[in-house]
Amino acid sequence: MRIRTVRRTAPHGPAPSARPARPRRTVRLPRSVRAPGSAGPAGAVAAAAAALALLSAAPATASPAPGFLAPDQLPPHASSPWRAGDVTDGLPDPEPFCMDGALPDEPGGTHHRVYGTEYDTGAVQVTVVSRTPEAAGELAARLERRAAGCAADWQAENPDGTADGQDYGTVDAGDSAHVYGVHTAPPESEHGVSLFGIAREGSTVTLVRWAQMGTLDDAPVDAFRGTTATAVHNLRH
Repeated sequence: MRIRTVRRTAPHGPAPSARPARPRRTVRLPRSVRAPGSAGPAGAVAAAAAALALLSAAPATASPAPGFLAPDQLPPHASSPWRAGDVTDGLPDPEPFCMDGALPDEPGGTHHRVYGTEYDTGAVQVTVVSRTPEAAGELAARLERRAAGCAADWQAENPDGTADGQDYGTVDAGDSAHVYGVHTAPPESEHGVSLFGIAREGSTVTLVRWAQMGTLDDAPVDAFRGTTATAVHNLRH
């Protein structure tokens, strides 16, 4: 189904209470533990045991980020290899096109990675680990609504331009996966095309946006559907 918008005039129009801090106390270790080199093998063993005890008492660190796309798992560029930044905590700045405010910035649960080429083609992936599969399902549905309405929303904010969108349907991957395309043409400026892959696996949602200058006819839809399926697969590894 092709969704096309036409030019029109824009309408006018309790945090939990903190526990009292416990007084800090200093624990003096026996001399054999503090100076294993001078106390012989027995002191070294005691020091190792003390170190293990301290490590086991340390707070657990955050879970690692879900697997992200490798550069060569994006649709191939005709003239340039893809390069990628590090997987980074939080949301990208700026947030992905048409998704501003839709993605939660969960401490320790939201990560992103930015990709680019030597030319005008770029991409970004964002993953969010939700508290429950139900919450992840709600997030994925919200992102899909944003992608489906992106062309109309952009047109309303840019009445002198033109935009159209395309629903490319579902992808057989994970618990859900869907691909959308959006073409925008600002007045007296270059045309731009974006593809969105939105998918969920259990409690994790991932969004992949690919973009370059051009129209929907220039978009590598089939390759991007494969990228979306791979993004879901990577979430498990």
